[in-house]
Amino acid sequence: MRWPPYKHVFFDCDSTLSTVEGIDVLAETAGKKWRVEVLTNAAMDGKLDLEDVYAKRLQAVRPTHDQIQQIRAVYKRNIVADAQAVIAALQFLGHEVYIISGGLAEPVEQFGLFLGVAKQNIRAVNVDYDRLAGKWWQGNGNSHSPKQARYLDYEEGALTVSDGKAQIVKELLGGRNGRSLLIGDGSSDLMAGHTVDLFVGFGGVVQRERVKAESPVFLHTPSLAPLLLLAAGPAAIRQVKDTPHEAVFSKAFTLANTGAFDFNHERLKEKFQQAYQAVHSRAD
Repeated sequence: MRWPPYKHVFFDCDSTLSTVEGIDVLAETAGKKWRVEVLTNAAMDGKLDLEDVYAKRLQAVRPTHDQIQQIRAVYKRNIVADAQAVIAALQFLGHEVYIISGGLAEPVEQFGLFLGVAKQNIRAVNVDYDRLAGKWWQGNGNSHSPKQARYLDYEEGALTVSDGKAQIVKELLGGRNGRSLLIGDGSSDLMAGHTVDLFVGFGGVVQRERVKAESPVFLHTPSLAPLLLLAAGPAAIRQVKDTPHEAVFSKAFTLANTGAFDFNHERLKEKFQQAYQAVHSRAD
């Protein structure tokens, strides 16, 4: 049985493409790690609405522009295993790749560009800064230093509410042809799952019980490599033979053999296993 490819592949960012949560990184810098982590996990687990915690977390930290910019370096140092290789392989095969995040726009965009995702395919949350923050009256030449400008407010929108990612998926798809897939770790990702053809829960960084229980497919390896078998289909390994992308596909098969996926949908599981075995048996 053929497993259809998913032309449009949407990634969450924090705890999906990177092993950190950007807001928690900022909180640690400000000495507010525990307080903010509690709010973050409550929102990601679906115990609190994201709109109820978004402002509280940022207001508790009140980061500078420079501190927010530094998140991009933390993202890069903590890339989820094989994330870059998976994105490159998908693009080689003709898939369109997107990043949709409730994280802050500047670091998410810079991280996305580093991973090879086009800027127009990245969505995150913009913030405004208080340009007069700091001891500007002392006349020491740093009166309007953009690095020292402190967080003032964020741009409310679809990505700052629990059920808003669905709207962004629809906007980015814009009625274009092709099946779609979304992968993410949190409750907001799960809630957007009804707008795509396949939602994949990711537990390689954090396993959230609601996401694990309600996702049609749950990927629980620390590597994103097995996603290729869902997004492109097992048979796509033939298209990458003798290319730099063959290695990550081979890793995907190795991890799938050790039980990388949990299926909560029996028909989907049967369909995937038939497609997988058809390719795997020929390889043998």
